[in-house]
Amino acid sequence: STIEEYAEKANFLAQRLAEYLAQNLEIKANYFQENCSPSSSSLRMNRYPPCPYPSMMFGIIPHTDTDFLTIVSQDQVGGLQLKRNGRWVSVKPNPKALVVNIGDFYQALSNGVYKSITHRVIANQETERYSAAYFYCPTYETVIESCSKPSLYKKFSFKEYREQIQKDVKATGDKLSDAMTVMSLIAKLLLDS
Repeated sequence: STIEEYAEKANFLAQRLAEYLAQNLEIKANYFQENCSPSSSSLRMNRYPPCPYPSMMFGIIPHTDTDFLTIVSQDQVGGLQLKRNGRWVSVKPNPKALVVNIGDFYQALSNGVYKSITHRVIANQETERYSAAYFYCPTYETVIESCSKPSLYKKFSFKEYREQIQKDVKATGDKLSDAMTVMSLIAKLLLDS
């Protein structure tokens, strides 16, 4: 019940933050209420065991989040890094604060006003690390369309995006990881159809 309660509160927070960020973007006020539900979003608990060779192993490889927003609660160990101006910057851990990541879908929806940032987790040599990430996602049928014109991105559904990712994983063995690649994938998906 504690995990369910946390997920409910994280969902409420994500919805409110998404709506707040959208106020100046001319996105209709109820867009997120209509297109995101607790059943389409998810909570992931992460445990990163100590690694004797942290320079040779990531906790999580560099990537961007696909969703609209990710709410991250982390412990005091650290390891989360963001890519800024081509350099990796460590996020100082604060177990009393939350980290909020903009996802690829919010970047497309905001027409690039908000950016999906590449991030990673570095393994710790001596101490295990814990975090909880709540991914605020649309339903499969939700159409994501840039809020202003000219649009940098073509409109697409979450379902179309997931299907394209599955094709790419099957073809290449990997999911594309950075925001620019993901946005190129979205454009490719829609140009091919």
